[in-house]
Amino acid sequence: MQNFYQAIISPDVNLIGAIFKLVLALLLGAVIGLERRLKGQIAGLRTFALIAMGAALAMLISIYIPQEYLGLKNGDPGRIAAQVVSGVGFLGAGAIIQMKGSVRGLTTAAGIWMTACIGLAVGAGMYVIATVATLLIIFILVNIERFEQRAGFLWESRIIRLKVRGIEHDMDLCRDIIESHGVHVSDTFVKYDYENELTTVNFLVRSKGNTNAPQLFEDIHKQMDVVSITLTNEMNL
Repeated sequence: MQNFYQAIISPDVNLIGAIFKLVLALLLGAVIGLERRLKGQIAGLRTFALIAMGAALAMLISIYIPQEYLGLKNGDPGRIAAQVVSGVGFLGAGAIIQMKGSVRGLTTAAGIWMTACIGLAVGAGMYVIATVATLLIIFILVNIERFEQRAGFLWESRIIRLKVRGIEHDMDLCRDIIESHGVHVSDTFVKYDYENELTTVNFLVRSKGNTNAPQLFEDIHKQMDVVSITLTNEMNL
């Protein structure tokens, strides 16, 4: 047991220590990925586990190359590690889903970047710091979101699309109905179909998660000659 402990805390790269670091990075990344998967994100347990383990491996290689091939105990292990921090950005970009009117996945992208840093920390032998960072990430993702929900800080960007019979130039009535439900209208986009006598209106809105959308749509339908009402994330005129 003493030999095992010495192997995992040694600053030099050795077989037992390297395997331990890879496994620990995998587990810490998987914990974060599990939380993201439970939230319905595409990047989940496997993605985060691979990111953390890959970053740990990059750090091990950074330490191993100057140690074994250059004979330097105090080489520059930061070169490869620096490329991980900047290069992992393409994974974060892939996790961001951008639609007209809304951007989703920023939290997951930030989690990917942070998970890579955790992997680097494990690879450098900073086990306690990496574990504490993982716990803090889970705390942020779980508890702070609950706090934002209770405090009413969480607003979602959506598009309310109406198709109305006739050529409607005054949308103030519909705007007033929407805002009476606590939904903020940020912008309005209108399309007139003169051939079919239809008006298509896209309201860019911000709403809280507890907004009663069916009741809102029913109130609009009672006041206007509406063909259809759609709640979406994408602008379509």
